[in-house]
Amino acid sequence: MASKPHPPLMKKHSQTDLVSRLKTRKILGVGGEDDDGEVHRSKISQMLGNEIKFAVREPVGLRLWILFSAVVFTVMALMALAFPNQLYEVVFDQEQTATSVSIRLYGGAILSLSLIMWNGLYTAEKVIIQWTLLSEACYFAIQFLVTSVTLMELGFLPNTAILLLLSRIFFLTVTLSYYYHLGRRPKKI
Repeated sequence: MASKPHPPLMKKHSQTDLVSRLKTRKILGVGGEDDDGEVHRSKISQMLGNEIKFAVREPVGLRLWILFSAVVFTVMALMALAFPNQLYEVVFDQEQTATSVSIRLYGGAILSLSLIMWNGLYTAEKVIIQWTLLSEACYFAIQFLVTSVTLMELGFLPNTAILLLLSRIFFLTVTLSYYYHLGRRPKKI
C-alpha cells in the first residue's frame, strides 16, 4: 500500500478568527457582564476581582470631618471628666444640683466615641468608616432629644442651650450626608 501524502497542515490563527475567540471567551465565561454589570477581560480578573471595585471613593472633606469630630469629641470628653460642674453651668446657665458622677459618665461615653472617631480616621475600610459615621449620627440625634426634653422640663431656654441644639442639628445633617454619600454605589464609567 502506498501511502498518500497528507496535505500540508494549515495552522488556524485563533487570534484573528473572531468566531473562535468569541466561542472560547464564552466557554471561559469572560467578556460578558456579571451580576454587578462589570465586564471582565480575562478569567484571572474575574476570579481575583477588580481592585477598583474595592477602592473607597470618599466624599470631599470626609477625612477632615472625621478629624474635626474626633478632636471635638475628645475635648468635650476631657472637659466632662475634668470639669463636670463647669460644663453643666455653661450649657444650662444654672448651678448643678445633682452629683457630678453622671456628667463624668457622660464624659467616659464621649471618650469612647472619640476613640471610634480616631480609629475611623486612620482606616481605609468603607464599612468601618460607615459605622463610625453612623455611631456619630446616633449620638447627635440622641443628644438632641435628651437636651430638648431636659430643657422642656426646666421650662426655659438659655441661649447657649439653643446654640447647642442648633449645632447638634447641623452636625447630624453633615454626618448623615457623608454617610449617605459614602454608601452610594459609584457610577459605572
